Amino acid sequence: MNELNELAEVLAGLNDKKSIADFLKELLTESEMKNISLRWELLKLLEKGISQRSIAKKLGVSLCKITRGSRELKKKDSALKKVMNTYCFEHEKQ
Repeated sequence: MNELNELAEVLAGLNDKKSIADFLKELLTESEMKNISLRWELLKLLEKGISQRSIAKKLGVSLCKITRGSRELKKKDSALKKVMNTYCFEHEKQ
């Protein structure tokens, strides 16, 4: 996991959205970008209280993929939950 920590450090050092987006576009394959974007979308829908079955139907994904996201959001001290709360709060103000 040392590489994951190193990658986190690199991302934390990038100062703007464009640099981060460009970096991710060059690092990830198209399929990987689609998967990450899909996971982000389903997390946002879960945060809005949309049912897992509705999300599965809307996004065309398995309940297993959604259940994993849901489980992560329910964990005590979930980093994912903290990020989602911050992101959703900031975007509600806009």
